Amino acid sequence: EVQLVEFGGGLVQVGGSLSLSCTASGFTSDDYTFAWFRQAPGKEREVVSCLNSSDRSTELVHSVKGRFTISHDGPTTTTYLQMTDLKPEDTAIYYCAAWVGGCHAFGVTMDYWGKGTLVTVSS
Repeated sequence: EVQLVEFGGGLVQVGGSLSLSCTASGFTSDDYTFAWFRQAPGKEREVVSCLNSSDRSTELVHSVKGRFTISHDGPTTTTYLQMTDLKPEDTAIYYCAAWVGGCHAFGVTMDYWGKGTLVTVSS
């Protein structure tokens, strides 16, 4: 059974840092792209960062460039999202997702999701 579990959410002050992790299990190949999405209250879900399966290159939404970093540890199949200089607009539920293919293949193949972890940035 494919499973993604997120850890690390919480309350942090503006300008602070937080690290999220996503542990994957049940994946049978290395061809999975891992990504972080978020959904703020009253807003649509958006992709935050994506790590391509083919070459481990990364992509970030413009609003988090220079502040967030995605990484992946193969042996533990754990994907991380290191967040710095957090802003109130970063408040959201953060979800880990995975699918076969590159970042731009999202929606083409079956995707898998964690249940999310809440990040709250207080001013």
